[in-house]
Amino acid sequence: MDSRVNNSEAEIIADHRRQWRNCRYVYPVISRRAKGLSIGVNINPDKGCTFGCLYCQIDRSRGRVLSEVHLAILHDELHMAIEEIRNGRIWGEPGFIRTPANLRRINDIAFSGDGEPTCAKEFDQAIETAAKARNDCGCDDVKLVVITNATRLSSPQFQRALPILDRNDGEIWAKLDAGTEEYFQRVNRPAGGITLDRIVADITKIAQSRPIVIQTLMFRIDGADPPAAEVEAYCQRLRDILHAGGEISVVQLHTVARKPFNDCVTGLPNDRLDALADTVRKCVADIPVETFYGSPSTSHS
Repeated sequence: MDSRVNNSEAEIIADHRRQWRNCRYVYPVISRRAKGLSIGVNINPDKGCTFGCLYCQIDRSRGRVLSEVHLAILHDELHMAIEEIRNGRIWGEPGFIRTPANLRRINDIAFSGDGEPTCAKEFDQAIETAAKARNDCGCDDVKLVVITNATRLSSPQFQRALPILDRNDGEIWAKLDAGTEEYFQRVNRPAGGITLDRIVADITKIAQSRPIVIQTLMFRIDGADPPAAEVEAYCQRLRDILHAGGEISVVQLHTVARKPFNDCVTGLPNDRLDALADTVRKCVADIPVETFYGSPSTSHS
């Protein structure tokens, strides 16, 4: 799949501000991976996360305490967002007025935002609230998506959320950026005690009972491409998940699309991302691989 975008689309896609109107949690964005409009849900406005990824756009140098999620506010904001999209008023707003006609569709309600959504103790209740808001508006075809770094897949709140997701066409998009522990620690910079082996084991367990999406970001560090040995180790991790009975519906291979906080990170040029995608396809032939390219300002030769 080719997801190259023109300059106008690149500008729209690059705008992922997590503030819309006066909402606390909800922020519609045009998403290259959703191929349309994604209603983002940010239940981590405090920026609490278990990773400090090298490529993140957010400064996580200071620790933050998770705050309570106000479910009634979340429901009302989601309901408003869905209605504003359905009645077309959103397309008159400055941030959306230039959206191409083919992208003017609601694809999903996606839990992502400024941190790791599954860290919130009310995560399962937030998922249930999103499902209710969706159903109240008669949007049964809108998916619920959880974009997660996979560090809390075994947590009580995530386990409670699984049946809710399964009943509501939910999808789990799990981050896997590394093949070796050394590279994992360098790139994802996890909180103490979190290992790549644990991440892969938890992803595998979830994937054994439902298909999941793997999200992988590859990029340059100080101008250097990901090492070949690291790419092979990453492919082996995918094979390990499959051999253990896990189901991966697709690998989303992407590079930097918005400027990271750390200046040592730059996006891969299109041809390099294509070459890496071809390597993954050859190593793991049973999994579809989609590529998502960077914008001209973040990806260069």
